[in-house]
Amino acid sequence: MIPRTVFSAAHEQFRDQVRRFVVREILPHHAVWEEAGVVPREAWRKAGEAGLLLCNVPEEWGGMGGDFLHSAIVIEEMSRAGATGPAFSLHSDIVAPYLLHYGTEAQKRHWLPAMARGDALAAIAMTEPQGGSDLQAIRTTAIRDGESYVISGQKIYITNAQGADVIIVAAKTDPTARGRGVSLILVETNRPGFARGKPLKKVGCKAMDTSELFLDQVRVPVSNLLGEEGRGFVQLMTELAQERLVQAVRAVAAAEGALEQTIAYVTARPAFGQTVADFQNTQFRLAEMRAEIAVLRVYVDRCLEVHLAGGLDAVDAAIAKMQATEMQGRVMDQCVQLHGGAGYMWEYPIARAWADARMARIAGGSIEVMKQIIARSLLPKQDKRNSRAAAE
Repeated sequence: MIPRTVFSAAHEQFRDQVRRFVVREILPHHAVWEEAGVVPREAWRKAGEAGLLLCNVPEEWGGMGGDFLHSAIVIEEMSRAGATGPAFSLHSDIVAPYLLHYGTEAQKRHWLPAMARGDALAAIAMTEPQGGSDLQAIRTTAIRDGESYVISGQKIYITNAQGADVIIVAAKTDPTARGRGVSLILVETNRPGFARGKPLKKVGCKAMDTSELFLDQVRVPVSNLLGEEGRGFVQLMTELAQERLVQAVRAVAAAEGALEQTIAYVTARPAFGQTVADFQNTQFRLAEMRAEIAVLRVYVDRCLEVHLAGGLDAVDAAIAKMQATEMQGRVMDQCVQLHGGAGYMWEYPIARAWADARMARIAGGSIEVMKQIIARSLLPKQDKRNSRAAAE
């Protein structure tokens, strides 16, 4: 495979540390966490001690002071090992950037150091039962009442919700508007009126807790507003590019891990007086998967480079997310097939990887939404009309 040039020698040293942590602190417990449906707080604290949380947050805010490549390494090594349980990346690379980029100094000092240590867990609540991808149509409201917001609504499919101490809630501060009515507000989960539903039972990613949330007249101070009122939709659209890059990084690494597992299996599995790997059909399947992964690896690495320079736009992120996660799905399906009956048994890592991968084509925006984003970039007139509608 073409050598990767995006990572420095120092990055690779960090990768070795992460890999050892995953082997020592994650994999021995992952099956138990899947059964429980949640990862204990102690695992988060150990990750914080090891520097795996908020890798690219500056040291002044409690982070490691690295760059996004350090975060990418954590994502890759967790994904390659099939460790989908602790939602480290959502906490560090999806939620933390909102605080870092839009939070006040008081908000950052209160939350970011505790998040970096694993003492405070964070989540973000966008999706609602009535819809997921259309964030302009959310129904949760945050009505100003003096020096407070009173928040009411319902959220669903919220990762990290069971253990979260703070949740960024997307709500309408102006219920009569669409995009311009959305604001982001920090909600501490110990406030009266806030309630979590039972952990949802998912097809895959079982150790990554996911829940429904209920907000019934939850009162928070106006100082909990994240950024400016009415700018929430713009903030979400800005940060979603990194979230989609996270999905692409995860997809390629997971596919690489699945291929490695499959090669090990077929070279050891006897069939008709030889191994499964000796059949030409097997060799062709392995070659096809290797080629697909290699192509996506180069594109995603290039996206990482562009993102480090601050130039990754929504279209390139959508392309990376769409292509990488669809490739991941194809690879996982082929790997299960080459495992035969064993591939359908939960005891085999490939079965869990196959089930876990299905979420990737939905999370961070469905494949259909990615196609819309890409298509609009090719049709300037349509793009302008939709941009005006988004601002209404």
